[in-house]
Amino acid sequence: MDACCLNRPFDDLSQERVYFEAEAILYIVSRCDTGEWTLLSSGTIDFEISRTSDSEKREKVLSLYSSAKEHVNITIDTVARAKEFQKFGIKYFDSLHLALAEESDAEVFLTTDDQLVKKALRAQATVKTLNPVKWLMEVMIDE
Repeated sequence: MDACCLNRPFDDLSQERVYFEAEAILYIVSRCDTGEWTLLSSGTIDFEISRTSDSEKREKVLSLYSSAKEHVNITIDTVARAKEFQKFGIKYFDSLHLALAEESDAEVFLTTDDQLVKKALRAQATVKTLNPVKWLMEVMIDE
């Protein structure tokens, strides 16, 4: 899950899309809290959250992020893979998130950024990259 996802529940929920994404993310995190699923953490997300200027929002995001029980570290291979992703127009932090998700054999990398989903597909990322609402619907159909 990228930083956009972790921030989503604390965005303006008056837009339907934002509301549904926020609800999906909260549900996914609740399943991580019970141990059914695993939310990964990384230094990249730690850094992005630390840059949140609104201290109240930052604390809320950190509270949600505390559900992450497994930490993945950046390696030389992560940086090399991230550079490959950047050739497809994927931004620096997003490329690191995606590379870390691949390296950790995550089942899915969740983002609310539609362009990132498209670019990850074009870059042939080996980790499924989806919007949290879409992924949750897929999972619920399979359960």
